[in-house]
Amino acid sequence: MSPSATSNGDSNGATNGATNGVNGHSKKLEFETFHNIINNQCTDTTKTRHNINPATTEPNPEVPVSTQEDVDKAVAAARAAFKSWSNVSHEERGQKMVEYADAIDSYKDEFAKLLTSEQGKPLAQSYQEIGMATSWLRAFSTMNVPEETVEETEDRKIIHRNVPLGVVGGIIPWNYPILLATGKMAPALITANTIIIKPSPYTPYCNLKLAELAAQIFPPGVIQALSGEENLGPMFTAHPDIDKIAFTGSSATGKKVMAACAPTLKRLTLELGGNDPAIICDDVDIEAIIPKITILSFLCCAQICMMIKRLYVHESIYDRFIAALVAQTKTLKVGPGTDPDAFIGPVQNSMQYEKVKDMYAQIGPRGWKPALGGEMPDPDPKGKGYFFQPTLIDNPPEDSRIVTEEPFGPILPVLKWKDEEDVLAKANHSKMGLGASVWSNDLERATRMAKRLEAGSVWVNSHFDVAPGVPFGGHKESGVGMEWGVLGLKAYCNPQTLWLKKTV
Repeated sequence: MSPSATSNGDSNGATNGATNGVNGHSKKLEFETFHNIINNQCTDTTKTRHNINPATTEPNPEVPVSTQEDVDKAVAAARAAFKSWSNVSHEERGQKMVEYADAIDSYKDEFAKLLTSEQGKPLAQSYQEIGMATSWLRAFSTMNVPEETVEETEDRKIIHRNVPLGVVGGIIPWNYPILLATGKMAPALITANTIIIKPSPYTPYCNLKLAELAAQIFPPGVIQALSGEENLGPMFTAHPDIDKIAFTGSSATGKKVMAACAPTLKRLTLELGGNDPAIICDDVDIEAIIPKITILSFLCCAQICMMIKRLYVHESIYDRFIAALVAQTKTLKVGPGTDPDAFIGPVQNSMQYEKVKDMYAQIGPRGWKPALGGEMPDPDPKGKGYFFQPTLIDNPPEDSRIVTEEPFGPILPVLKWKDEEDVLAKANHSKMGLGASVWSNDLERATRMAKRLEAGSVWVNSHFDVAPGVPFGGHKESGVGMEWGVLGLKAYCNPQTLWLKKTV
């Protein structure tokens, strides 16, 4: 991150750039300048900063550095908008969401290019993320939490319902900024809340443009976005008029968010880190599953909380399996996201680059045996990007860092197992519990094993499957609460019971 201070005239000055063409889409969205969006206005700040393209380390454009005053203005606008937005019909809210999805689609080329320049992922993966984001908006546009009649007699009727919370603060990570922003917007909007998006300081650009585009469709104050530095998140969690925090990020930061929400008893959803195990049984078709396993281990440079992070392979097929995995991984080209042949882009930022580099530095001193890769990256990535060659570690000790910690980079431990009870115990021996998978041609056996895995999402013969209608969240230190599905909708609501006496 490279903060810089520039003068933009008056601090927090507003322009009407976002509101020209509201509901008429007459204003063409440009992708060269970036502003906060407060009450459907493009607003600027005295101090600005910029990030870098992780593939080149060249600077990206300037973005605002928000202050407490900006947060207060956005929260006040969201609170005022909630009064009317919560009275808009469910059908009309859904129509707006579909209109928003269509608008994002109309700029998918611009968003894909911008996403690759700030996050680093290959363009094909950027397009995939945008497609998921718009499908989430469309899917949630028809979802609802119906009222439930608990009891009805001649004397009374008891109804259980879910009512909107009010103002939501969405804190977005840097690995999937578009999907995870819309993945919080969609359930918040359809349940009649308003939302303020706080992008990661490392990837503010797409989130600011999403909010600027939303200002052409939604009433003022319904969707807003503020960029800033590391102190912006605590302003959200401490604010007395934000009713819920929806956070995706590391477990360490999630604990701080939870503590910060306690004084105001905010509702919160935490989707945190993972260290997902995948168990490969001895009856699999190695040639059939190797391409899938490889993608599910290295997609987005392995910077996804639900990627395979620990690969347990039955000892009877281990040698053949790891040889096939090495061969397949060698086909994955490392390069900038603008290279159409690249599959593994750079690590997203300098902080994560140093963390991953430290993991690579342990290979020799710890005696880990690379089956592939293991070379240290260039000590000075300036002008060259934050790239690592994908690395497979051959059967490291179970208590080694590469097994117990989540690298969040393209380095994967491959481990042997023999006994079913033992491998299940090892898979569950983690503070994390986000996802896990079992791979076998024997569905009964795989299902039996899957039901004993301690994770919020467990797959058989797949990994990282997600859908807007399916609840998603973690066990243990991988999260609190669930996103998506009807269960996720309820997390954006207060439950309420109505007791209706039919006679006085």
